[in-house]
Amino acid sequence: QVQLVESGGGLVQAGGSLGLSCAASRSIFSLNAVGWYRQAPGKEREFVAFITNGGVTHYSEPVKGRFTISRDNAKNTVYLQMNSLRPEDTAVYYCAARGTLVSSFDYWGQGTQVTVSS
Repeated sequence: QVQLVESGGGLVQAGGSLGLSCAASRSIFSLNAVGWYRQAPGKEREFVAFITNGGVTHYSEPVKGRFTISRDNAKNTVYLQMNSLRPEDTAVYYCAARGTLVSSFDYWGQGTQVTVSS
């Protein structure tokens, strides 16, 4: 089991930047991957980005080139730096983790709201 706690959400104007953090209750190196998902009002939850314990990253097309995921193993924390934000990035952002390469993202945080005003 692992508990994930997100922080850093808020309100920002379009074109601005915001950073999110995901603190894990145990070593993130023991997890295969930690990632971010988001859910906008009236829409399904969608994948944003993940980073593996080997440092491999993967992004969804809508955020590629604007968002950067990183990790600090010593702090058991994963970050999501969001630049050039757009109103369509408005959503609740969730941190998620999977234990192994073949498992699903089974561990979830409570979410943090990101609102981008136009």
